[in-house]
Amino acid sequence: MAYRAPVEDIIFSLKHAAGLAKARADGFYQDLGDDDLDLVLGEAGRFASEVLAPLNAPGDRYGTPFRDGEVTMPPGWKEAYRDWAAAGWNGVAAPTAWGGQGLPRAVNAACIEMWNSAAMAFGLGPVLTMAGMDALAAFGTEDLKKTYLPKLVSGEWMGTMELTEPQAGSDVGALRTRAERAQDGANDGSYRITGSKIFITYGEHDLTDNIIHFVLARIAGAPDGTRGVSLFLIPKFLAGADGRLGARNDLRAARIEHKLGLHASPTCHMIYGDHGGCVGYLIGEENGGMAAMFTMMNEARLAVGLQGVAIAETATQQAIAYARERRQGRSAGMGPAEQVAIIAHVDVRRMLLTMRSLTRAARAICFATAVALDRSHLARDAAARKAADERAALLTPVAKAFSTDIGAEVASLGIQVHGGTGFIEETGAAQHYRDARIAQIYEGTNGIQAIDLVTRKVPLNGGAAVRGYIEELRRTVEAVRAANDPAFGATGARLAAATDSLAQATEWILTALAAKPDAALAGATTYLRLFAAAAGGCMLADEALAAARHGAAGDGADRPGRIAIARFFAENLAIQAPALARIVTESADAALMADAGLGAP
Repeated sequence: MAYRAPVEDIIFSLKHAAGLAKARADGFYQDLGDDDLDLVLGEAGRFASEVLAPLNAPGDRYGTPFRDGEVTMPPGWKEAYRDWAAAGWNGVAAPTAWGGQGLPRAVNAACIEMWNSAAMAFGLGPVLTMAGMDALAAFGTEDLKKTYLPKLVSGEWMGTMELTEPQAGSDVGALRTRAERAQDGANDGSYRITGSKIFITYGEHDLTDNIIHFVLARIAGAPDGTRGVSLFLIPKFLAGADGRLGARNDLRAARIEHKLGLHASPTCHMIYGDHGGCVGYLIGEENGGMAAMFTMMNEARLAVGLQGVAIAETATQQAIAYARERRQGRSAGMGPAEQVAIIAHVDVRRMLLTMRSLTRAARAICFATAVALDRSHLARDAAARKAADERAALLTPVAKAFSTDIGAEVASLGIQVHGGTGFIEETGAAQHYRDARIAQIYEGTNGIQAIDLVTRKVPLNGGAAVRGYIEELRRTVEAVRAANDPAFGATGARLAAATDSLAQATEWILTALAAKPDAALAGATTYLRLFAAAAGGCMLADEALAAARHGAAGDGADRPGRIAIARFFAENLAIQAPALARIVTESADAALMADAGLGAP
């Protein structure tokens, strides 16, 4: 089954679940008309469906051969990347001053979903370039911006993000890569970098003639831990002020990793300064690397959440197509020689509806995060920007963790729908699961996202940010009830219970953080799932209410379908919220008895 970009679904979600329509009413996105949105996302969908998707399975089989320090990308990938970059897709949300299109992040988020649905191994590389562009634009010197930003924005050069070392994964402060101020007569403010990094996505490849590495290192004499970390821009080839390439820098890929999935995305072990001469340029202040790196990481975390949505969408499309074609078993009243398509079986429909509703809920959460980020940059007054920034901060860990969790869950369900053939590589269902699994790990494991949500984001502004968000969810619940539409079934009641459960668990978390922080941490992952159940359910209800208002007239409304999906999510998934809240508030002691349950070391 070939992936087809669900452009109408994406646009409808942007407008009615993520808040783009409301943002327009509030004075944002005034230069982005419906025709513009249709044109941009329609063309992105065409490129994803027709150019990138056909490369996905062959790329997975071919991999990224590594020889003598060089990586060869799969056949057709270099040409596809060239055309993709030439069309301006790398700079959709980049500032026009540096050659970008200056479109909203929400539009770019929709594009990122489609690139990754078509071929996640392809879409992963540009995500890191975009993140590097943000860090360089925010923290780089004017000279560095002039030399590197135009080439990164255009996609002529690609970027990487490099934190991890063998002894320093999530604990970034334990890194050992060193930086020394240049002592060889250079007067360009450069440093000499020595050390190594592992698990570096697109650390070496032949898609572009230069690769710009954004690398964390510790300057000699810097404080221990994250307080002494700095960020450096390290080009594969040194560049002149005019962007022309010069000498090869003292860095290399020592090997590539052999991975469960993403076989067409080269994951490299990078070595810096074999000969003492790896040139790097400071981004931001000395020992201020974490602030600059978090600019990259927050961009990447939303993008990784969108990868979860992307894989879920592809797996869902394939499972539905297979279930309509595969004939097995009989319905009541059929003769012994007759068979029905398996989509007629209730349990198969249950799996498919679970896949579709989870995918759409995760999409809405990710898009809402992108709209909040847009508001945080575009709002006219400081208070509005602060409120939007807090909303984006609150939603980002949910977008990353929930969406990547459901990416793996939905891909696994896709295999189940296929039955035995799903376990066979030729169908492609197995690749979706293999590719999805890493997204729960990189850019901060999902456990870390949950800890971030509970310990940093829920307490924002004394809890006002999360309480305000819960009140918005309650307004959606009231709108469902006010609609008094039998098609919604128990949606209003189930979402009311989910929202009340989230409010109860939130207040417990805020209290527990001060009195018994370990108990709050024990429930962090469950709390994040609870948050997503309430938020995702209400966002799907917003879509259903909008579809009810639009009727069946175009615009991707699909009134019966959207109400059915919102109802299924509410009555089959959000209904679990009270139980999740009880786990958060009542089950910490059981989780803290780890020594008894796990045995002696």
